[in-house]
Amino acid sequence: MQTIPCQRDRFAIPADVHYLNCAYMSPLSHRVSAAISEGARRKEAPWEYRPADFFSICEDFRGRAARLTGAGADTIAIVPSVSYGLAVAARNLPFGSGQEVVTLADQFPSNIYVWQDLARRKGGSVVTVQRDAGAAWSEAVLDAIGPDTGIVAVPHCHWADGRVVDLEAVGKKCRSVGAALVLDLTQSLGAMPIDFKAVQPDFAVAACYKWLMGPYGIGMLYVDPRHHVGEPIEHNWINRGGSEDFTRLVDYRDDFQPGARRFDMGEKSNPPLLQGASAALDFLLEFGVEGIAHSLGLATEAIAKEAASLGLIAAPIGTRAAHFLSLGFPDGVPTGLTERLAERQVFVSLRGSSLRVTPHLYNNDADREALIATLRGG
Repeated sequence: MQTIPCQRDRFAIPADVHYLNCAYMSPLSHRVSAAISEGARRKEAPWEYRPADFFSICEDFRGRAARLTGAGADTIAIVPSVSYGLAVAARNLPFGSGQEVVTLADQFPSNIYVWQDLARRKGGSVVTVQRDAGAAWSEAVLDAIGPDTGIVAVPHCHWADGRVVDLEAVGKKCRSVGAALVLDLTQSLGAMPIDFKAVQPDFAVAACYKWLMGPYGIGMLYVDPRHHVGEPIEHNWINRGGSEDFTRLVDYRDDFQPGARRFDMGEKSNPPLLQGASAALDFLLEFGVEGIAHSLGLATEAIAKEAASLGLIAAPIGTRAAHFLSLGFPDGVPTGLTERLAERQVFVSLRGSSLRVTPHLYNNDADREALIATLRGG
């Protein structure tokens, strides 16, 4: 597989800025910024915004999301956040007294609070799994799934250390005990391949502002067809059947738009967000997730190799996601490292005694060299 050339010219990143922090927030490309601006300007002339546009702009985004995931457009709902999507999942999954929700230790809060609330209300519990040092998360998750498991709520890779969960194996184990599988793919979708047909999640959500390269405040929710008759968490007009006909909106109806559309957020037809997110997905679709993962894997491996010569520790690809590098300091974070990073305009994330380094296609050799020079103390 060929390496994708550096795409820095598509972004407004100054030459002396070394932004290796996509897991925090991706920068917007010129094309995405232009699409957001174009979408905002549409409200300057509302007389030109037709009733049909409320629907077509959503379907443009939904179709791109379907292409990226390999799932049908009818399985995609438009949501404002991960917490919204997970609330939809919690509303629609059976969960009874004595059952357990399996999660990862130090999992991102949005994928914890909703399950703590569900467990309290239903008389269940949240089981937090711990991985062995140096291992991926898969074995710990598989060991925790048993007869009392009602829901497994995990990411594809951990947001802090990048260690992976074998979702195909976890999905198979869930089905064997009758447990539901809910995924937060915010730190992986767009940069890490996933086969929805093989994994068979019940729900999977991803915010657009990280690896999907889009604006803040919008995301996508995959809903397996077996839940398409479920209950949304809000009842807005546009998700009801026949809402395309604005002359009959007060002919109140009990039926919904087809598929996962019943779970779309209210005021979903937001041109700046949807057009920006669609342009971001076009960037990813141009190269394909497999190609992006390959190229980012080469980038993180190059950084890991040079960091190893400085005594830093990194897990191999397979244990960690290819696009996600966590560099460990055996003796703790060096004194003054944060200040040196700031002085060199090297942007990464410190997580405990590890440095989270998450490049993308906009990064070049100069970014890697600036990071390594800073770690060396030069």
